[in-house]
Amino acid sequence: MTGKSFEACAQKMRDSEMSEVAVEQFKRLYDVWQNDEQEWIRESEIEPMDNIRHIGDIHDTISHKVTGKALAKTAMLKLNGGLGTSMGLQGPKSLLPVRRHKARQMNFLDIILGQVTTVRQQQGVKLPLTFMNSYHTSKESIARVRRNRNFHQDEIPIEFLQNREPKIVGATGAPVSFPSDPDLEWCPPGHGNVFTSLWESGLLDVLQNEGMEYLFISNSDNLGARPSSTVSGAFAQSGASFMVEVARKTDADRKGGQIVRSRQTGCLMLREMTQVHPDDKEAATDVNIHPFFNTNNIWVRISALKRLLKEHKGILPLPVIRNLKTVDPTDPSTQNVIQLETAMGAAVSLFEDAVCVEVSRSRFLPVKTTNDLVILRSDRFHLTDAFEMEDGNYIFPDINLDTRYYKNIEDFDERFPYSVPSLAAANSFTVEGDWTFGKDVHCFADAHLSDLGRPSYVPNGSFVGPQGIESDSWQ
Repeated sequence: MTGKSFEACAQKMRDSEMSEVAVEQFKRLYDVWQNDEQEWIRESEIEPMDNIRHIGDIHDTISHKVTGKALAKTAMLKLNGGLGTSMGLQGPKSLLPVRRHKARQMNFLDIILGQVTTVRQQQGVKLPLTFMNSYHTSKESIARVRRNRNFHQDEIPIEFLQNREPKIVGATGAPVSFPSDPDLEWCPPGHGNVFTSLWESGLLDVLQNEGMEYLFISNSDNLGARPSSTVSGAFAQSGASFMVEVARKTDADRKGGQIVRSRQTGCLMLREMTQVHPDDKEAATDVNIHPFFNTNNIWVRISALKRLLKEHKGILPLPVIRNLKTVDPTDPSTQNVIQLETAMGAAVSLFEDAVCVEVSRSRFLPVKTTNDLVILRSDRFHLTDAFEMEDGNYIFPDINLDTRYYKNIEDFDERFPYSVPSLAAANSFTVEGDWTFGKDVHCFADAHLSDLGRPSYVPNGSFVGPQGIESDSWQ
């Protein structure tokens, strides 16, 4: 690979009117990748975090005056750049319908806006909300926001755009060419780009001018990351510049990123599974050694973030993630490419006073696959009038849908034409093969449907258990 390959990437970005800061950020990622700087975080180099205070315990030490004051100085930022290509979506993932509420079909954005407006009314706070959109999600997302008659915001922008970068050909380092759909030649540089994009947008200055001190950042596909006076109060009381919400692992979270402490520096670090050496996999996924995972709910003091960004001229030195994809993520037959990314939570290592707080599972309800969507659309949840996704204990059944027939949302909706089955009595729900579900299907225990080698149907009102569809005969 030559310098000409990078210059071709840089010129492509300039021709697309990307800023020089964006080009410089991409150059840093490119240089790390080109030098093959594999950044293992070895088990021997870190200390697991196994003694983190729970937000419930902290709650008892905070006065209502402190929590109210903290929330009044908090702004929210939602990362909303995802298209949900892993589920075959063409538009913003945040516009995917989640469930009905008062005869209305609600998507992620609807529920987020409902959460914010409810807190504004109940707590009497400004609570500004801004979305970091991508070039692919901005138009549709903002149109949906403006349709909401209860959400109003004038002084503070409701969006800024994250940067984008060329997808690159691994063998040459050159930008990929895909004439049939040139938009697919581009990708976002991961959610770690939020800091550079914030720097360029000027939003931090605007927030400070409006009296905001704290910024709560989370993913738009995580409906559990709602505004909280208790969590904002805990952050304010901590005095820290940066705080990460972590939750206790279940078996389903073994491969989740984890916050650890560096033995060398004493600082907190984010360790993603891509940074775990093969020899350390067993220890890294042991929930007894590493009992917490990163929820990607981040709190940061605006003044501290501004100082850090100024020091690094808007480009934070975050670890580089190499994401192997095809140029068309929905078509595995298209050309292999590399997307160079960074993770937002990795910034924890840049703040010496960073802290963690343990939160309940109710603050981590992401939708990455249709397996996750089944749970949120099921009767395990109730969407309250305060737009909270409410469940009894947040111990979710293990969902395994056959990816041949349920991975893409169109195929998923076709096979659940009425609604997803009841999961109230289910420990797990496994579907092998091509099954279409009728009305009022109930799953219990370890519900399991085997592949019959042909399209099959679950009749209305059926009960599905470990042996498949239960007979309605007592004989």
